[in-house]
Amino acid sequence: MQSCWFGDVDNGKCIPFSGDAAAYARRVREIRTSMDALVPPDWKIAAACGICRDRAEYLSLLQKVCIAGSEQAVREQYAAKDVELLQMVRTLDEMDTVINVLSERVADWYQIRHPSFSRKYRRTPAHMLVKSVSERGGGGALGKVATGITGLSDTRTALAKEVSARACEVMPNTSALIGGLVAARLLSHAGGLKALSRLPASTIQVIGARTALFMHIRTRAPAPKHGIIFQHRRVHNAPREVRGKVARVLAGKLAIAARLDFYRGSVVPEFIEKAQARIDLAGTVQGDDKQ
Repeated sequence: MQSCWFGDVDNGKCIPFSGDAAAYARRVREIRTSMDALVPPDWKIAAACGICRDRAEYLSLLQKVCIAGSEQAVREQYAAKDVELLQMVRTLDEMDTVINVLSERVADWYQIRHPSFSRKYRRTPAHMLVKSVSERGGGGALGKVATGITGLSDTRTALAKEVSARACEVMPNTSALIGGLVAARLLSHAGGLKALSRLPASTIQVIGARTALFMHIRTRAPAPKHGIIFQHRRVHNAPREVRGKVARVLAGKLAIAARLDFYRGSVVPEFIEKAQARIDLAGTVQGDDKQ
């Protein structure tokens, strides 16, 4: 018996399938056929089933089924728990870029208005200068821009807290190891929780170090030892001589944590406790190399 999207065909007899376009689309997803044995159905068979009267009607119904199937796939994709988190963390990164660029621009603008500030400007971070200009107030364009940047910075801080909280829900084990913000950035660079759960530890270790990695490949420069995970205190606070080892061990535990998050979706206290102990051990000069 051959199963087609419009019904089941057996020895020249057809048992039609009934339903709307969405039901037909669900049936298409349930049918499993080897591509080697696949025989494209003929519209005449569908007509014999009573599904259509001619080829034009067959193609019209097939188009509706394909559209319904695509809509179902899009809804399922957007319903995934990590989709909104991806947009949140990418928005956060864009806000960081905008704030930094505008802060530097305001600092240059302020220097033009106050030439005597040049020496002090070299020792004053741009964001501190923007905050100072904003607090002074004033109705000028410079003051308004500085106030806008300050407001955007406040929004960025609130969004960062929400990203961290959402990451703890979506990636409880990963977030427990490296914190919500760093976990969310790993998720963003990987392209989703499913993609992250399939990455080997060696890739997770250098996610975010694309420039250094390409430099290593092209010019034989030293290979990067860490990427985004360097933002976590366990790595950047580790002694330089063991920092690479800490990054390697942490990446190995993160690879396991990502799989637990994807397949279980809940925190595993026993794993977190053992992983943190192993990472702490790697941070000591006497720590061994076993993972």
